[in-house]
Amino acid sequence: MLILLILKEGNQMKINVSKMKCPQNHKCPAIRVCPVGAIKQEGYIAPVIDLDKCIVCKKCVMYCPMGAIEAV
Repeated sequence: MLILLILKEGNQMKINVSKMKCPQNHKCPAIRVCPVGAIKQEGYIAPVIDLDKCIVCKKCVMYCPMGAIEAV
């Protein structure tokens, strides 16, 4: 656990959801691939990434069919 915290503190990258690219008309398919449950969505609005939980594994980035989830 200590190693994860050190890596997170030194890591400047974060995951962002582009509302311009997200059609917001379906359940986000990337939610199910997040290993730490950092992606939440209410109804069909664009999902939200919990940056405190996110480990920046980028699985959601690769899985989003619209390219709306981006590593920045």
